[in-house]
Amino acid sequence: QVQLVESGGGLVQAGGSLRLSCAASGRTFSRYAMGWFRQAPGKERKFVAAISWSGTTTYDADSVKGRFTISRDGAKNTVYLQMSSLKPEDTAVYYCATSSVTGLSYIPKPVEYNYWGQGTQVTVSS
Repeated sequence: QVQLVESGGGLVQAGGSLRLSCAASGRTFSRYAMGWFRQAPGKERKFVAAISWSGTTTYDADSVKGRFTISRDGAKNTVYLQMSSLKPEDTAVYYCATSSVTGLSYIPKPVEYNYWGQGTQVTVSS
């Protein structure tokens, strides 16, 4: 079993920055691909970014390209999402998840993420 706990969310003004963290415990973490998703009230959960277990391959959603950066520290069993130039439309609950897809030759489908965190709230005000 893998347990994931997100942190770092909060209230920030438009144009500001936040760094989200996802700490993992339990079974091997560093060999999993990791992804970040977000869900705004009344909307579906959407893909944000993903990173391979080695950290050498990443993907970003078009909506966050150039603003968000995903990274990981396998030794600390932690994945990060550095968010800058935040906009009100970035407001959502952000979730991290693990995937058994380790090569990341493509963006894993939702069914390929097998463990999810509880989520952390990010609110961006004007």
